[in-house]
Amino acid sequence: MTEETIQHILSRYPDRRSALLPLMHLCQEETGYLTEGAMRELAARLDLSPIQVAEVATFYDMFRLKPGGRREIWVCQNLSCALLGAEQVIRRLEEALGISVGETTPDGLFTIKRVECLAACGLAPAIQVGPNYYGPVSPNDIAELVEGLRKQSTVGDQPSSSLLQADR
Repeated sequence: MTEETIQHILSRYPDRRSALLPLMHLCQEETGYLTEGAMRELAARLDLSPIQVAEVATFYDMFRLKPGGRREIWVCQNLSCALLGAEQVIRRLEEALGISVGETTPDGLFTIKRVECLAACGLAPAIQVGPNYYGPVSPNDIAELVEGLRKQSTVGDQPSSSLLQADR
């Protein structure tokens, strides 16, 4: 993270504290997660307490506080998704990847994460991987989805051609 980039972000906000989210994203892009050191530095730069930065970091699903897989598989667990089978989708993901929610595969590729809402009720049950939404997903779709995500990992981050992928 260069000082020039930080100053550019800070210049867009009359109140320095308002730059917290973009600076948190910048820190996370560098290391893959928000380190305690980065959060302390942000607090000092923005005249916030470390606990204020930590509160924001733990409030939003988009921030990681520990290393995870190169791809996080977010599974919505909100009402629509829960009623339409999100728990079964999670169980099938755990079986397919050999890990539990919150864990990372031994190859460092995938982490499964429950999220409160993906704002994709029309796709319920929905999954998000990076910018890509998938849904409606059934437990029977998981093998194909995981295979497609593994293939993407070997050729880059192009969107999957899977029929499961939602146009968003």
